[in-house]
Amino acid sequence: MDIEINVSGIELETDRLVLREWREDDADDMFEYASVPGVGEMAGWKHHESVGDSRRILSIFMEGKNVFAVESRDNGRVIGSLGLHTSWAGGVPEYAGLKMKEIGYVLAKPYWGRGLMPEAVTAVIRYCFDACGLDALTVGHFVANAQSRRVIEKCGFTFVKKSEYYSKQLDLTFDDIKYIMFK
Repeated sequence: MDIEINVSGIELETDRLVLREWREDDADDMFEYASVPGVGEMAGWKHHESVGDSRRILSIFMEGKNVFAVESRDNGRVIGSLGLHTSWAGGVPEYAGLKMKEIGYVLAKPYWGRGLMPEAVTAVIRYCFDACGLDALTVGHFVANAQSRRVIEKCGFTFVKKSEYYSKQLDLTFDDIKYIMFK
């Protein structure tokens, strides 16, 4: 069962990151990471071609109130996002009664391979289970996205199934792998 989680006013801190709500002045930081070809495409969306693209997505994030900005404590810049979305498992009978969300994330390419996203995901897992009372979290990755697979493995999610995901933005179908974690 999908529940609403509003991240407005919520700030989660880790050793190297601050997860917080988005602000209008984050558009340039978002554009810097989201305009790199291949970054968005690994998550099923087209890389941003202008700061205007980033401003539109930023507006959606701010209105939806369900996506954290991932800020580096080293430099105060936003280097990614981590969202709480409707779970793919909501329509699966064996999970239907569970309060759950799907996590999705993206990280600026220069920060890949440093263990930052597992750090961020772990903080959000604790928040979702301890503060929000969720029963489960789900996540998925495209088969070719080895970086996301490693994040998911490091965080302890359990494989559920292989599936397909159609990206309207890219007009492509991806082989996808789905995972779950119970409280």
